[in-house]
Amino acid sequence: MPITDWPMAERPREKLLSRGANALSDAELLAIFLRTGIKGKTAVDLARDVISHFGGLRNLLLADKKAFCQFSGLGEAKFAQLQAVLELSRRHLKETLKRGEFLQNPQATQDYLSAQLRDLPYEVFACLFLDNQHRVIEFEILFQGTINGASVHPREVVRKTLKHNAAALILAHNHPSGIAEPSSADRHITKQLTEALALIDVRVLDHIVVGDGECVAFSERGWI
Repeated sequence: MPITDWPMAERPREKLLSRGANALSDAELLAIFLRTGIKGKTAVDLARDVISHFGGLRNLLLADKKAFCQFSGLGEAKFAQLQAVLELSRRHLKETLKRGEFLQNPQATQDYLSAQLRDLPYEVFACLFLDNQHRVIEFEILFQGTINGASVHPREVVRKTLKHNAAALILAHNHPSGIAEPSSADRHITKQLTEALALIDVRVLDHIVVGDGECVAFSERGWI
């Protein structure tokens, strides 16, 4: 039965408009994005099949173009649209962060950093450069590799800080293992950077470790 023959309250688009996006399942949300199904399947049926095939919504969103387009009912146009939606989401988080202040909205900071770093298959070290009112000047990934004294260079962090004329920083890195618990190396490099930046009167407000679905903030542990 086509979706147009469903009761009005059960149609994904109408359900979203009347009850809000939170009321929809993953398949219903994806069906709105897909817009149409294929022969013998509604958009909701196709969405369920797609999510099942990729092993979940997150894996679908992370799929490369080749894997995405190989599934019947998908293609390059849908892949491009999906990538655009994901990038809009990232930019929305960034704009939300820019309008607020870190000390008043730490969750927005963690959400933004998680969106930027969580799904990377390798470890990176990044900085949020802030002005004297703790508004974001720039987010930048500075190093790639294991977090230790050899791969994170305080001199380069200081140079970038001066370049952006930042008054404060939030340090961040991801753990591709998915476990956000900081290591002793994480704590050591944080201490080094805090001391180096103090020499130019720049504060390190936090160091956030991004895992899979969770973040650990040094400030919440009392380490900064």
